[in-house]
Amino acid sequence: MKIGVIGLGDMGKMFARLWANVGFDVYGCDLPQNREILEKELNQSNIKILNDGIAVSRLCDFILYSVEAENIDKVVAQCGPSTKYGAIVAGQTSVKTPEIAAFEKYLPKDAQIVTCHALFGPSVNPVGQTLVVINHRASNLAFDETLDLFSKIGSTIHQLEDFHAHDRMMADIQAVTHVGFESIGTAFMHRKVYPWENTLHPNGLDNVKFLMTLRIYSYKFHVYSGLALLNPYAKKDVRSYAKAESELFELMIEENEKKFRKRIYAARDQVFRDKTNTLMLDDKIMNEFSLSQDIGHKPNSHLSLLAMVETWHKLGTNPYKSLICQTPPFKLRVGMAEYLFLNEDLLEETISAALFDKSIRGEDLAFHTAVHEWANIVEMGDKESYRKHFEATKTYLADRLDEGREKSSLLIAKLQAL
Repeated sequence: MKIGVIGLGDMGKMFARLWANVGFDVYGCDLPQNREILEKELNQSNIKILNDGIAVSRLCDFILYSVEAENIDKVVAQCGPSTKYGAIVAGQTSVKTPEIAAFEKYLPKDAQIVTCHALFGPSVNPVGQTLVVINHRASNLAFDETLDLFSKIGSTIHQLEDFHAHDRMMADIQAVTHVGFESIGTAFMHRKVYPWENTLHPNGLDNVKFLMTLRIYSYKFHVYSGLALLNPYAKKDVRSYAKAESELFELMIEENEKKFRKRIYAARDQVFRDKTNTLMLDDKIMNEFSLSQDIGHKPNSHLSLLAMVETWHKLGTNPYKSLICQTPPFKLRVGMAEYLFLNEDLLEETISAALFDKSIRGEDLAFHTAVHEWANIVEMGDKESYRKHFEATKTYLADRLDEGREKSSLLIAKLQAL
């Protein structure tokens, strides 16, 4: 079988290398200006670089489109009509609605469509990570061949019924999770405080929050913008998160303990009702990956986590079912949420801090503002505003992004091994 990868960015190169390493004939292409660099970089990988996606489409039996969701229509329009007779075509985009629309529009009727989504980044070891596969329009034989091909990379394969199920789940798993961490970073930028110099919250849950925030900002903005702006289900979920955060923050300002406590405990009892096994995170793991010197515990409102669990409650989301298609940031977000909500003493401390600790109110206000900035950008579908907002925060956090990605990768690997 000849395998083709259209789009040799970081993810495309990862797939190409893995398949070449197990003996497949792999062909690929990218933008013309990248050809010389790719030929040098992949020279020892037995990956042949072709002129363009048309050449890849004519030659290969299996074709993977690994391009940004925002560009999928344009690229498939150019290359799709040249698809080899009966070839299997897949797309490695994070949003399936525009991808499937492009495949239906431009691919020949004989093309077998089996789409996929690797729920991890190119810097993460794919072994044991989650890979979603969807049979959209393929024979049983073609689907089995695809499953065998993807099994070669060592990931855990989960099949979803259709692309709508994928996008609904991704709106919750990825879009809302990313906005939560993006808002933490933007809040620090607004307050001109670095998370590693923040004396308010130096340890525990905050370590993991800050690491994952740095991890997200260490990547390029388009990794997240497509998830948020092109997924038809994302706007509703992001707005639900912003609404939950705003309502909780209003109760905090009012010091309305009765209503605040009632909402927090109602959310806990609903979201974590089926939790029976050991918590994902513990103090030892969280403190091991600190960004700063441990100067002692201080209570925090953990507003980002309270709002997340409140959102799951309002949307009727079971995060443990969503873990079937987990991403590392989402898995850690679930781990942080259960660590907070299933520790009676910590939850009581958090409720008290949220309502009555004025020393952290400025931090909560900055987070509140950032959440609504990001929610408005997503609702408007404004890619340029998304880019500017992301890049401004990324520049502010730049000094520690590499360290954040490195330490968060170690944390993810540690959790994977448990």
